[in-house]
Amino acid sequence: MTHAARNKKTTAATEKAPRKGIEKPADNVVDLEMSTGADSHMGLRLWLRMLTTTNLVQAELRKRLRTEFDTTLPRFDLMAQLERHPEGLKMTELSRRMMVTGGNVTGIADQLEKEGLVSRYTDPNDRRSISVRLTAQGRIAFDKMATAHEQWVVEMFGGLELDEKSQTHQRLGKLKQHLMKTLKD
Repeated sequence: MTHAARNKKTTAATEKAPRKGIEKPADNVVDLEMSTGADSHMGLRLWLRMLTTTNLVQAELRKRLRTEFDTTLPRFDLMAQLERHPEGLKMTELSRRMMVTGGNVTGIADQLEKEGLVSRYTDPNDRRSISVRLTAQGRIAFDKMATAHEQWVVEMFGGLELDEKSQTHQRLGKLKQHLMKTLKD
């Protein structure tokens, strides 16, 4: 067998036929999830589509928060957690809720405290524990940011009809429940 014939045979053997029900992506598609190929497992493609979409939304929110309010998404997130808990939250609880290190939360809280947006206090039940809460000025600033944030998100999801948003929300809720059941520590 000649070298060219062996190469042709090897190439033909390694090429996979597309699986039923999965079309070959168009050559001009730039979605990250399509780079996995048409025969990739649909779960992987779904994950990559969700990740790409999340990254696009977060990048736009970061840009708008910086432009409109000279703030960052982590600062907004910390303030959002405190808005939900007017009595304040322990630093360790903020770290857990935001899924970041205690050092990150401390740095953000330091900045916000210098700007008069949050205050720290010692928990009367645990003098070793420091808690943080929004100040009156912090509540006013957060309310403005939250109103704009909500409008931005509504605008970004404006490409979907109400029933499409509802169905996607429901399906992602089902996936979330499945993951919470199957991925316990």
